[in-house]
Amino acid sequence: MDMLKDLESLQFEHGISEEDRTWLYLQHRSRGLTITACAHATFFCKLYCNLRKSLRENQSSRCSSTGSLDLDTPDEELKMGIIGGGHLGKQLADALLQLVPIPAESLRISTRRPEALDELQKLGVQCFYHNSYLVGWANVIFLCCLPSQLPNICLEIQNNLKKTCTVYSFVATTPLPRLKLLLNHTNILRPQYHCVQNFVNIWGANKKITAALQDPVILQATCPYSPAGGIILNIKWLEGVFYAALNICTASNVAHSQALRFLNELFLSVHFEDCEKDTASCPKFQLTNFVSKAYVKNLSQNRPLPWFDLIATQVKETPFSQHLSASTVLQDHLTHLYCNSFGISLTKEQPVVSMGSPSQ
Repeated sequence: MDMLKDLESLQFEHGISEEDRTWLYLQHRSRGLTITACAHATFFCKLYCNLRKSLRENQSSRCSSTGSLDLDTPDEELKMGIIGGGHLGKQLADALLQLVPIPAESLRISTRRPEALDELQKLGVQCFYHNSYLVGWANVIFLCCLPSQLPNICLEIQNNLKKTCTVYSFVATTPLPRLKLLLNHTNILRPQYHCVQNFVNIWGANKKITAALQDPVILQATCPYSPAGGIILNIKWLEGVFYAALNICTASNVAHSQALRFLNELFLSVHFEDCEKDTASCPKFQLTNFVSKAYVKNLSQNRPLPWFDLIATQVKETPFSQHLSASTVLQDHLTHLYCNSFGISLTKEQPVVSMGSPSQ
């Protein structure tokens, strides 16, 4: 098969007429969207797992010093569920298992055809068809269903959704306000992508998604601020990820000062070399980056931050919107963190970040 791999007559494009070749970019765009969507979901889950680990360590230390049992300690493992076992659902499952990575017992999939996921089941992933059960079990739910299936699925699961469960939607045609109504839930993330007409195809054709995300060129094209590859992320998703992290701290009854410390450790843990020489140039989050000055003024010392409506943070301007758009240094650090989380190191001179990325 290796001898036949690059044979021109076996390639997808071989039998396509010259007239129809103009539409081949759609195939490349589709692959690019799948890779990018899986990369961003993986990055979110890496951050989520690291934050929960920090919270457990902090609260275990606090319990040891006081001799009490803290009932707000997060579950030992992050429980992730996928609704939909089609192409995207399977690719996402592979990415979560191999690149986050999470153990197979921490991932479950609800799909109408669980028998089609035998490879994942052999790895130890539970696959079944019971959406409401999955939602009641999971901390994070990924919606990988068809748009036509979404209303019925939302009706089925909305009563089983815990307030703290993060719903991550890949259903591009359903906007966030509509999702909020369908699920009666505010803890929802939904990345939005803008595709440009003319782009250089760097997405490849034969690599698995997990292999593609270990290719430095492809991985850097998925960076939140990168226009390479013709797919551009609406950066409001990244804002939603920050507020989702704060909600995790609030759910664990963490004081606002501690939550801010965790956020600095989580998002600003990877530094460029010149940061070590000049620590003043390294960004650091303040409470006023996320909430208004008036709110901070009335916030008592040990009080947790409020529960944030993630829908609002992704569709409206927030204090963090202004901070993030104004700080190119912060954008550089977040890009560095993103690449580093996939095992790729950047220097500050590498031109990955494009500050003029469109927000639509």
